[in-house]
Amino acid sequence: MDWRDHGILLTVRRHGETAAIIDVFTEGHGRHAGVVRGGTSRKVAPILQPGAQLDLLWRARLEDHLGSYQVEPLRSRAAVALSGRLPLSGLNAVTSLLAFALPEREPHADLYRRSEQLLDLLGQDEIWPLAYLRWEMALLDELGFGMDLSACAVTGSDQDLAYVSPKSGRAVSRTGAGEWVDRLLDLPPVMRGQGGASDDEVARALRTTGYFLEHRLAPALGSRPLPEARGRFLDAFTRRL
Repeated sequence: MDWRDHGILLTVRRHGETAAIIDVFTEGHGRHAGVVRGGTSRKVAPILQPGAQLDLLWRARLEDHLGSYQVEPLRSRAAVALSGRLPLSGLNAVTSLLAFALPEREPHADLYRRSEQLLDLLGQDEIWPLAYLRWEMALLDELGFGMDLSACAVTGSDQDLAYVSPKSGRAVSRTGAGEWVDRLLDLPPVMRGQGGASDDEVARALRTTGYFLEHRLAPALGSRPLPEARGRFLDAFTRRL
């Protein structure tokens, strides 16, 4: 069994004396692990940095085996990531969430392309948090926990939408909120592609998407806690508000 693809390196862990097991998000084969022989060597180890874009050749005797990778670098994102706290924490949040949330060997081509585009924006600190928010919303959509923000769940109107129901994920207007307003989540205009997308709005929106990641997605995956890397990114971002 063998295939060739390209992908984003998510995690690396040592395997035996000189090998490494890598987890890669590929366009055609989803999140897929494999062994890299000599992965801890001086030649190969610098290539195997989370966020790196790799050309991959995977081989195994049987399809359900772990298999081995031959890797070639397409581009490294390490230099950009290390240029500041925001890009480093952002890269770690993306790779950690993908490793946490994606099922193994299940293709998600659209999410892959979005992830690649997002990581290519690293270092552009003025636009990156907004791009990250849109990616996080796409991640929730892709995995079946997306929000319906088109109209109010109570009145059916698409006007004055200000909240999100934590139970249904649907938008709620100020009129429709009624006595339940204190139990609803914030719906900044930026989540509907409206307004000026200020940092404050993006931060508010990330608290809402964070609720669905923590209380809907994580329990569906066995109640594992969200990766701490997401919290570190949110902290780095809100420090500049």
